[in-house]
Formats: sequence, structure tokens, C-alpha cells
Amino acid sequence: MTTNTDRIDSIDLRAVVLAAGKGTRLQSEKSDLPKVMRRAAGRPLLGWVLDKISFVDPSHTVIVVGYKAEAVQSEIGAAYQYALQEEQLGTGHAVQMAMPALANFEGPVLICYGDMPLISESTYRNLFSTHIREGNACTMLAYISDKDLGYGRIVRDDQGIFKAVVEDRDCTPEQKNITELNAGVYVFDAAWLREGLNLLQNNNAQGEYYLTDVPTWIQSQGGRIGIQGTTGEFEGIGVNTQEDLDLVNKLLA
Repeated sequence: MTTNTDRIDSIDLRAVVLAAGKGTRLQSEKSDLPKVMRRAAGRPLLGWVLDKISFVDPSHTVIVVGYKAEAVQSEIGAAYQYALQEEQLGTGHAVQMAMPALANFEGPVLICYGDMPLISESTYRNLFSTHIREGNACTMLAYISDKDLGYGRIVRDDQGIFKAVVEDRDCTPEQKNITELNAGVYVFDAAWLREGLNLLQNNNAQGEYYLTDVPTWIQSQGGRIGIQGTTGEFEGIGVNTQEDLDLVNKLLA
């Protein structure tokens, strides 16, 4: 029997993996590796992620590198495309660096992180399937959790339709109770993504270009935003601290 997720194997897909960060909170006298090259259960974090999205052709997967880019490329190999983010100017800027590799592509593009090794292949497949089935311009991955992780909340209107992502520091007490956390993982229609990235501005305290502004802009233009939830208790955990790495190592061992 053919399932919705099986059907995506016959569709032309692209992926962008954000892997440029230094991982300052993970740096120690023992390691100055890029964050995505830190190991969990004997393998680089990025290696776990690339395995989970291996149903996307590696030649159609763009890895955005930055800190010690050569070390990442040497370890991961030439099967993938690479884009260099020389300055760390935010998630939106990172994806902008990958867009020349997608210049002539008009289909669905996954945006994910090289430091989130616990997201399953089935979750990534379901994200693509939901996106295609619903005809979305953007489909967001919601990490369903009541953990206090400092993630943005996905806010819906009274009809349950996506309204905005509100960053943790900006949440009202009521919004703090929302359990749909923004995992920062998306599938975008390439044309919508391209136009949204071109319109990003960095008029915020950090002077960065935020990818989270793109779904909000798409919504304002009448594009459909879908939301797909995670299924695992720890799927949305990203590795930012040694404690995170210890947890991931335990879960993957």
C-alpha cells in the first residue's frame, strides 16, 4: 500500500541544512570544532541529521557552512553542495547564502538545522507530505512540548489558523503556556521563500535577518501556512550546551 510519505520519493525535493555556527557555549579546552561536528554516540551531529533527510538526494542538499567550513566539508564529503556564510547575520541570512544553488528550482525546500539530530526521518517526510497535500506556501514544524526551552511560540487565531511566531522573550503570560513551539524547521515553496528572503530587513536589536519573518510575510500576502507537529518527546531539542549534548548522546547511544 502506498502512503502519502512514500509518494514524495517521486517528487523533486531540495534541502538546506544550516551548519555555520561556532557553538560558543559548547567550546572548551578540549574542542574547538564547529558545533555540528561535535559528536553524539560516536558520530557528528550533522551526520545524524543528513541520515534522517537522506531521502533528499545529497546533490540536491545544500549545507550552509561558516566556522571552520573546511573541517565540515572534509568530514561530510563532496556528495553535497555547500554554501558559505562568512558573517553570522541570522537564520534568514544563512538561507540567503544557499539560494544561488536553488536558482532555477520551484518546488518544495526543506530548511533544517545541523544540530538537531533527534528529528526522525518520518517527521521530515510528514512535513513534506503535509506541505504538498495541503498546497501550502510554507509548512512549519511545531515542537509539541511543555518544556521551558526559550523557543518561540506558534500563535493561532480563533479559527486555529497560523497568526505569528512570538519569540519567548516577547510572550505574554498566556502565550507562555502555548505548547506548539517553533522548531525553526520548515518546508517552503521555493518561489515564496525566494521572494520572502529578498524582502527581509534587519531592523531589530540584534541587526540580524530572521527566517521567522518569512512565514509572517507569506501569511500577509495570502499564502497558506501549514503546521505539522513533532511526534517524539525530544525531537525538537537542539544542541546548544554541554547538557544538551550529553542528553542527545544518551538518547542516540
